[in-house]
Amino acid sequence: MKIAIIGDGGWGTANALLLAGYGHTVTVWGVSAAYIDEIRSTRLNARYLPGVAIPETIRWTADEKEAVTDADVVVLAMPSKYFADVCARFRNLIPSGTLVVSLTKGLCEKTHARMSQIAQETLGLARIVVLSGPTHAEEVARGIPTTIVAAAADLADARRAQAIWNGPTLRVYTSDDPVGVEVGGAVKNVIAIAVGCSDGLGFGDNTRAALITRGLAEVARFASAYGANPLTVYGLSGIGDLIVTCTSSHSRNHTVGERLGRGEKIDSIVGSMHMVAEGVWNAKVIRNLAQRLGVEMPITELVYRICYEGFSVRTAIKTLMGRAMKRE
Repeated sequence: MKIAIIGDGGWGTANALLLAGYGHTVTVWGVSAAYIDEIRSTRLNARYLPGVAIPETIRWTADEKEAVTDADVVVLAMPSKYFADVCARFRNLIPSGTLVVSLTKGLCEKTHARMSQIAQETLGLARIVVLSGPTHAEEVARGIPTTIVAAAADLADARRAQAIWNGPTLRVYTSDDPVGVEVGGAVKNVIAIAVGCSDGLGFGDNTRAALITRGLAEVARFASAYGANPLTVYGLSGIGDLIVTCTSSHSRNHTVGERLGRGEKIDSIVGSMHMVAEGVWNAKVIRNLAQRLGVEMPITELVYRICYEGFSVRTAIKTLMGRAMKRE
């Protein structure tokens, strides 16, 4: 098949390597022509996926039309912060019959929409498949065994994506709850910042386990209020992604929290990072939406206050521990 991947970040590049390895013709689009030229000449994505050689079979372009012309599959792999703007570049370029798969985790800050909803509206397409789960690009690119879930309102669409992505090192399951899959992928990044804060303060396994467990409760409450099946968050896109993001050295969101716990300021941390930590941006939208929906999310609230109001990390932990006693 001919596959276009929109987004030259680590996750887009890892999927390009995976799909090209299956024998598909893969073209990756990136916004910076200069950086695309660098990748094309060095066969390395040094900024976003360092140390992984890129075969000559993968094509690179900064031209929107060239990227998607005659593509059987279009993959959306750009950060949530830039998702709508990048989708707008491809308006009227993707035929309605094309299989479009979103890899992006997050919610829109302005509209609170999921990424697949933004893609549907901006691209004028009725059906988008969501692919999400515990999948660090660094490991997928190196062929480390991984599992993921393809979700769509119509299971037939999810099965199409499953058949394309499933292989020796990537096992793909299907779901008919794209809402739950996307919500799980968005909220877990915020919880990972909280876990990172705890680790940065030098706290131990008990604290980490508590934050992950109570964080999962927040994900489930939020997902239910948002219209998802709350059971979905107990699968790969919920608890699976939450565990890997909260415990892995590859996790940008955990790294942000860890640096916060060590006393660094959020502006300095974000300014020093090449790649986007989705949890920083999504802490605001998820916290605001939770307030509107009447969902209790104390960990998310404190991550928001740490990132946007200069709240002390150590005080945040004390605040969580000092909350009124209640049943689990």
